[in-house]
Amino acid sequence: MLERALTTASAALALTLCVLTPSALADAGTPLVIGHRGAAGLAPENTLEAVDRAARAGIGWVEVDVQRSKDGVLVVLHDQDLARTTDARTVFPRRAPWKVGDFTVAELTGLRAGAEPRWKGSGYENARVPTLGQLLDRLDRTGQGLLLEVKWPQNHPGVTRDILAVLGRKGWLDRRHVDSRLHIISFQAAALREVRALRPAIKLGICQEGASAGKLASYAKFVDSVNPQQGAVTRDFVRRAHALKGPHGKPLKVWPYTVNTATQARRLRALGVDGFTSDVPDAMRRTLGR
Repeated sequence: MLERALTTASAALALTLCVLTPSALADAGTPLVIGHRGAAGLAPENTLEAVDRAARAGIGWVEVDVQRSKDGVLVVLHDQDLARTTDARTVFPRRAPWKVGDFTVAELTGLRAGAEPRWKGSGYENARVPTLGQLLDRLDRTGQGLLLEVKWPQNHPGVTRDILAVLGRKGWLDRRHVDSRLHIISFQAAALREVRALRPAIKLGICQEGASAGKLASYAKFVDSVNPQQGAVTRDFVRRAHALKGPHGKPLKVWPYTVNTATQARRLRALGVDGFTSDVPDAMRRTLGR
């Protein structure tokens, strides 16, 4: 009963937070704090448990990664292989190198996603790999917004169309979701351009390992945000990004990754970024005074 009450209260809190869109938070002068891989420092990454932990911490937006199983189902996983985050080595010892696309959805969702040593004794050891559909259902319960990263699209030809199909079936392509609860991001520009051609209303973000200001003008033709590695961001980069308008007529947002210390968060706030992802979003919100 207590757990059910906590879940209900968390969902209500997250739903309230989502009324503040990324634009509204930026206008208020406080960067939007987005849970990285759900909240990868609080629960096993890219799991429903991580999303729930972010919701309980009052985090209104989460970022997750999506790939495709051998039998064509979209699952929430970051790495190209399963060795780091799951117990695939133990369950399937003869199937190295444990590539995500070599396993069926039944096999993937049967794996423990909390297999990393740091989760031993945490209560999260039995967290499972979720499908994208399951994740969207959970977000509809918590009210959180979603940064959905198309991960390794070169390994999964046609995956962007599959993603759009699942989003459509789950009701995430209606105006309410597209306007205020959904961004699709990727390191691969080709995947984003395909989404732009098929569903131009969806907001998109390009990820960068660095922060190349020279590419901003070309990015502004098809994305709404740039998502650089946090250590590479400079004041000039933020200024030049904000001087450009994306395809929806708004200045480019700057949402760096992955910010896990108070020093990093304060530096980026001083530079004027619009938001950032964090493994420990609860601590970063406290750092920023929210």
